[in-house]
Amino acid sequence: MTKPADLLATVALLIGLGVTSAVAETVTLKADLKGSNEVPPNSSAGSGTAQAKLDTQTKVLTWTITYKDLSGPAVAAHFHGPSEPGKNAGIVLPFKSPQSPIEGNATLSDAQVADLLAGKWYANIHTAANPGGELRGNLVK
Repeated sequence: MTKPADLLATVALLIGLGVTSAVAETVTLKADLKGSNEVPPNSSAGSGTAQAKLDTQTKVLTWTITYKDLSGPAVAAHFHGPSEPGKNAGIVLPFKSPQSPIEGNATLSDAQVADLLAGKWYANIHTAANPGGELRGNLVK
């Protein structure tokens, strides 16, 4: 027969485990890449998408970015931030290659995770005709 004190100790242990156990979550983010999102906007016929997944426990961000119909070859591509939509920011995460599809992953800092989840990161594709960026889109949930 179980003693009340043993039962209480078991319940307390289970509650404690539930409170301290980390729950991993995968957050999906996306962005529509357009010239009209650039600052200042441009009239590029190009378009694209950025899709990313963030594992909140490991802080690993994985992404795939595709685009088409640029004014010329992409010469650079990266994530910028932190920034509100309509404002420019510096590079926070460069890509190994600007060629579509752009795929990669990186482990983020706590501050980068917070900015990313707050919608303050954007993907940017640069061309010779648009060195400040031809296509841009803020990553959102």
